[in-house]
Amino acid sequence: MLKKLAIGAAFALALAPVASHAAGGSGHVEDFQFSFEGPFGAYDQNQLQRGLQIYTEVCAACHGLKFVPLRTLADEGGPALPADQVRAYAAENFTVYDPELDEDVPAKPVDHFPANTAAGAPDLSLMAKARAGFHGPYGSGMNQLFKGIGGAEYIASLLDGYTGEEKEEAGTLFYENTAFPGGWISMAPPLSDEQVEFADGHDNTVHHMAQDVAAFLMWTAEPKMMARKQSGFVGVLILTVLSVLLYLTNKQLWAPHKGKKSA
Repeated sequence: MLKKLAIGAAFALALAPVASHAAGGSGHVEDFQFSFEGPFGAYDQNQLQRGLQIYTEVCAACHGLKFVPLRTLADEGGPALPADQVRAYAAENFTVYDPELDEDVPAKPVDHFPANTAAGAPDLSLMAKARAGFHGPYGSGMNQLFKGIGGAEYIASLLDGYTGEEKEEAGTLFYENTAFPGGWISMAPPLSDEQVEFADGHDNTVHHMAQDVAAFLMWTAEPKMMARKQSGFVGVLILTVLSVLLYLTNKQLWAPHKGKKSA
């Protein structure tokens, strides 16, 4: 009986990759090395500022960030823009409806990034948090344990995964993408080399811009990640000290009673 079960399990594992390929697979997600990964990682301020520029010039045409307040662009640990730049950025790029004036007025730092659903595109506020980029063997989370959830990696891989191949089905044009589940996506390639010019002269190839905007979207989804990591480290340190003290106290209390034989 056990022998039959072992043979059946081995056969199922052998067929799993074939079935996955036949169904289009889950797509390939590259394990990018982001600065915020690991227990002591932190966001790269310059990278977040480049990602903000890419979002503003490219992504904002179709996607919104409705859960992100504009004022957080000045927060430490984030893009950390000066307050005057945040005010100028909000006023120059976005408008909000003022019910008292019954018209659209320039946005202020207290406002949120506007939602943008005109093209039916999803909001990007929580995209990096919602997308799991790494999946281990079925029923386990080993890849996620060692590599992390991988939301930022999924976004970067998706933006950098277009092959240039196209096909039309039922009047809809699809683009081949190595990261998208199934291999074909209806969203046209949003990035192209040298599409955005950075003031610091940073590399503006699709490969690097995809990482920059993915890091920025990770920050929009997890703006307090650094604070949580610091709190977690302090908590672990305190628990470690308490454990040592409890062990020493227990040892001291029971020392006089150990080795004694009952009469």
